[in-house]
Amino acid sequence: MTTKANAFDVGDYVVYPKHGVGRVIELQEQDIAGMRLELYVLRFEKERMTLRVPVNKVESIGMRKLSSDKTLREALDTLKGKPKVKRTMWSRRAQEYEAKINSGDLVSIAEVTRDLFRADDQPEQSYSERQIFEAATSRLARELAAMDQVDEPKAQEQILEILNAAALIHNKAKEVKEAAEAAD
Repeated sequence: MTTKANAFDVGDYVVYPKHGVGRVIELQEQDIAGMRLELYVLRFEKERMTLRVPVNKVESIGMRKLSSDKTLREALDTLKGKPKVKRTMWSRRAQEYEAKINSGDLVSIAEVTRDLFRADDQPEQSYSERQIFEAATSRLARELAAMDQVDEPKAQEQILEILNAAALIHNKAKEVKEAAEAAD
């Protein structure tokens, strides 16, 4: 196989934007429609799915290696931020959230996770909010798990701890602000 030094090796974890974290299990050459194609064979354990990606399409698809430690720290810091919820129709926000999740960008996925998180003392989420929150959290957790070499439930637990701690801080700040406004 001769390409500009294959970007991924067998055994590497990679992020495929629409499916999340997978692992390169094989490099193949196949004849398809009379053309010789080099393919990465990716395995996504959670979905029990195998995907073949032409080597020459990797860049246009947006397939990448796992995020850097710096990007991971930025994503985890994003979780600590104050949730930003736009006052637009849910269907529009849901489309924006899905686009962020499918972008494969770890910080964007963390934004969705943060914005849709509900602490125990907050109102319930709708079914579709919960679905999108779980999809974003799962994507984030899978990349975190692959980077920290832990299992996904452990990574999810870490994410929820950060979100709950941030919710306490933001709720306390809100209470202080409301008390100050009431005193005026």
